[in-house]
This record gives sequence, structure tokens and C-alpha cells, in this order.
Amino acid sequence: MSEIKPDSREPASKGTVVDCAPETPNLRTVQLIRKVAILLALLLLVVLAAVSRSSDDMDGNRHETIETIGRVAIIIAIFGRAWCSLYIGGRKKAEIVDRGPYSISRNPLYVFSFLGAFGVGAQSGTLTIATLFVLAAVLVFHFTVRREEIWLDKEFGETYRQYCARTPRFWPNFTRWSDVEELTIRPKFFLLTIRDGLVFLLAIPVFEMIDFAQILGVLNVFMRLP
Repeated sequence: MSEIKPDSREPASKGTVVDCAPETPNLRTVQLIRKVAILLALLLLVVLAAVSRSSDDMDGNRHETIETIGRVAIIIAIFGRAWCSLYIGGRKKAEIVDRGPYSISRNPLYVFSFLGAFGVGAQSGTLTIATLFVLAAVLVFHFTVRREEIWLDKEFGETYRQYCARTPRFWPNFTRWSDVEELTIRPKFFLLTIRDGLVFLLAIPVFEMIDFAQILGVLNVFMRLP
């Protein structure tokens, strides 16, 4: 994977139509906005989970099954995000990464985040909450990605547009898979991604506490969700 040097970058050509908004954002600002939006969405959904409960509480089998599936999804999301960071960590602003998971999706790290969002919501024991968590994540990341695309198009021009043409934004196209024989790993970014991914695991004790509080009557249940 060759690094694209500053003098070899092609600016976006005049009149080129880019599937993005016209202004160019600062990536650091975009990431900050994304984190705040995710935090607010999580708080709202946790509040919803606190006042609702699974509609099949009488036997609880479906409730427990959904929780278990969610925990598997969280583990896959943590490892998947870490795998992606091996390729993209520290390189996003220096080159177009188009190998490994980035050869089949332009945003595989976010795809694994969607899976993690499902796993977090599934700890409520209801598919409704799990689905709402995924939809919230898709909404937030959709706008984040659109902003990132503006910056990448400006920095890498035609190289980036060719990458967009052959690689889907989210849903993987496995027929496009390609990889490298050797990969330089930057431990700092890998460990940061692991740390961030472990936050998903906090959903397990949080939702268990919500369940316990509902059983004790500390939290009132106002609705039953499938």
C-alpha cells in the first residue's frame, strides 16, 4: 500500500459533482460532533429502555436469547473494529487505504459499530430497542461519513473518487476483496480502538441494573415492547 505524498495529491476538479455538502469540515470537529450526537442518542434510548420492558416477560426465554445474541454482536464488533484499525490507524489523513476490510467497504469500522449498537440495544431484551440503537447509529454515522467524504475528496481528488466508484460506502462487496502481504501496525491507534470498543461492554451491567430496578419497582414500566 503506497503512501500518497502531498505533492501527488490531485485537488477536486472544478465543476466535479461530489455526493456531499459543499463546505469542507475539519475532521477533528466532525469526530467531536459525532461523539456528542452518539452520547445524546444513547442517553435518550437508555431512558426509553428504563421505562419499557420486553412483552414476553412471563417466560423470559426470548428476552434472554436476545441479550445473548447482543453480547455475541458486541464481541464481534470489538474485534472487528480492532481489525479495521490495523489498516486505517494513523493513515486516514495520509493516504487512501483500500486493502483488507477497506477493499470491500469504505467504512468497515463504522459497519462494525452498527453491529455493536445492535448488541448494546439488545441488552434491553427487546428487538425494538436494539433496532432503535442501530437506526440512531446509522443516522449519526451517515452525516459523519458525508462530512469526511468532503475532506477526502478535497485532499485526494481523483484517487479518492475512483476508490468511491469501486467500493461501497457501507455494505461490503466481498467480491472486491484484496489485501497486502505485510502491514505496518501502529500500536497506539490499535489500543485506542480496543479501548473505545470496550465501552460497548458497559451496556451489560447498565441494562442488568435497569432490569433489577424494574423488578424492585424503583423504575416504573410504562410500555411493553416486542
